[in-house]
Amino acid sequence: MNGRRSLLGLTFCTCYLASHLTNKYVLSVLKFTYPTLFQGWQTLIGGLLLHASWKLGWVEINSSLRSHVLAWLPASVLFVGIIYAGSRALSRLAVPVFFILHNVAEVLICGYQKCVGKEKTSPTKICSALFLVAAAGCLPFQDAQFDPDGYFWAVVHLFCVGAYKILRKSQKPSVLSDIDQQYLNYIFSVALLALASHPTGDLFSALDFPFLYFYRFHGSCCASGALGFFLTLSTVKLKSILAPGQCAAWIFFAKESSWSESVSQRARTRYCTA
Repeated sequence: MNGRRSLLGLTFCTCYLASHLTNKYVLSVLKFTYPTLFQGWQTLIGGLLLHASWKLGWVEINSSLRSHVLAWLPASVLFVGIIYAGSRALSRLAVPVFFILHNVAEVLICGYQKCVGKEKTSPTKICSALFLVAAAGCLPFQDAQFDPDGYFWAVVHLFCVGAYKILRKSQKPSVLSDIDQQYLNYIFSVALLALASHPTGDLFSALDFPFLYFYRFHGSCCASGALGFFLTLSTVKLKSILAPGQCAAWIFFAKESSWSESVSQRARTRYCTA
């Protein structure tokens, strides 16, 4: 059983690392900075794969989802905000910087639980939250590649992440499983991002993208969609099998792995260009 849990944790870490690095490659290296199209493609692939998994009997989805769509709609709106703002931020910021700012969302959740939920918060958790705030506050002054727009979208992203998690906690117990919620998120995201692609100018601007017909771009986009889907499945499985503390430890390890790999990649890039 322990071997199975370790394998699941390693699978989650691998998907987490690969998905973020693939996204960073498309956004920063290939410079496909059209978030409505990129995130719309990712959620479309994720939704199709999740629907196929449901039909094949690999996952269970509540067949009466329609009656719960309106109740879950605010969360789906926040989910679109998470992926859109995250895409804009990740295209401009280094992965370590993005992760540090992303983690500040936990401070919002901690503050909500303490002030609104009146939950008991351990001194260790409070110190951790203060450390995250301090680290994020120092970033703009230490970042040699400071980008105001990147930080702006990162702040929007972290507020959407915090609000999304708070909303999920406030709706517990929910008749919707994590898979049900993600299925609705996929459907709503595809519809909203498709409608937004024209007003934002992404639809026609992407026609001038220089790598539009290159296999590297097509392969990276397909990989990003598939990896996002497998990351979702492994996250749900991880939460269902492991205790909250163990699950949090694996998530922390995945973030640290992504941070370390991105730092080493930047170091290799600087060495090669020196």
